[in-house]
Amino acid sequence: MADTFGARLREFRVASGLSIAELARRVNYSKGYLSRIENDLQRPTAMLARLCDHLLGTGGALVASLGTPPRDAGPPPDPPDPDDLVVLAFDERELRVQWLPRPTLLSGGGLFGDPLVRGSRPRTDRSTVGVLWSAFDSLRALGTMTSPVVVLGQVITQLNAARMLARDSDDPVRTELRLLSSRLAEYAGWMSQEAGDEAGALRWTDRAVALAESGRDPRLASFALYRRAELAMYRFDAISTIELARLAQADSAAGTRILGLAAQCEAQGHALAGDHAAYQAAIDRAAELLAVPERPGPTPQLGSTSVADQIPLVAGWSLCELGRPGEAAELLDRHAAAIPRTARRARARFGARRALAHAQHGDVDTACTVLRDVLPDAAHVDSATIRVDLRLLTRVLRRWHGHPRVRELQPDLLALLHQPR
Repeated sequence: MADTFGARLREFRVASGLSIAELARRVNYSKGYLSRIENDLQRPTAMLARLCDHLLGTGGALVASLGTPPRDAGPPPDPPDPDDLVVLAFDERELRVQWLPRPTLLSGGGLFGDPLVRGSRPRTDRSTVGVLWSAFDSLRALGTMTSPVVVLGQVITQLNAARMLARDSDDPVRTELRLLSSRLAEYAGWMSQEAGDEAGALRWTDRAVALAESGRDPRLASFALYRRAELAMYRFDAISTIELARLAQADSAAGTRILGLAAQCEAQGHALAGDHAAYQAAIDRAAELLAVPERPGPTPQLGSTSVADQIPLVAGWSLCELGRPGEAAELLDRHAAAIPRTARRARARFGARRALAHAQHGDVDTACTVLRDVLPDAAHVDSATIRVDLRLLTRVLRRWHGHPRVRELQPDLLALLHQPR
């Protein structure tokens, strides 16, 4: 047996009959990244090792071959120093994330006000940590109603602050700050996904898992698999959605909420695959799990909390994929009103799917009425995943290109889909 991770991965992959391209598709990493791993040009993440162990049936051999990583090491493709800072850079065309080496100082604005002086040691106590958690709650609330790019910059600023404070603190404050850092990194992954940056979403999610392990919260590894399943779902990759969602449910210690969210995503994967029986079994399991109240913990709930019960809305989303637009429209009509007006992201997400259901059912007037209400919310939240459904809706509405209400709405819809990011 070869003695490097890359050689072992190649050996197991070839033995299973998978090409490197197919394995890359199923684990949601690029073919180039896996090629660098197999050639030992890049260190693998623990998440990648877990995924490959599962998909190749290697019984944990790849995870074991990683050895014991540094206590707080951040996973590639990030720089190897977990204390590197992160900044957002803008040019005329795009937003970029840059990783700055540890000696670089975070200065000007943010949570710190004045520049930090090299060698200073900020004093941090549990009251300070509480304020930082409150600030994170505010960012999550902001993320329900505005562009992910606006939120992402502030999340990164707070993450830098928490990481720097953790480095200069003692336990238990250090552990709490690492836990906060993991949740900030996970949320940065979600906002990157909403901004249409899948590579960034994967990178942040892997980093969140590493930080969570140092913060003694092993549940985030399962939640990260759920996030990967969601990314596959928005690529309409039913097989990867189902496999990743099932893998997220493999650890019963993850907690009922994470297991329920993963079962919910599995149901959506079965809907994409057109398997109604499997969809129904998974959505029923999700409803049962999510109905169990979890004991309040030291951290906010993972996943979206802007809608108290998403199961009926997700069921409506799924019925569209199963070719039952009439049932989908009825279900979404009945439950969309329960979404708070401040939850613009959720209103736009399920509103777009509601309009799509009516259009697929042939009720173009109702589809246009719903769409007219959706457009302002969709413009505010600037979501790449919501635009997936709006593009589907555009194609369906072409059947009625001569309808006066379709002609009236088409310029606004197309402007939204092609607005500068």
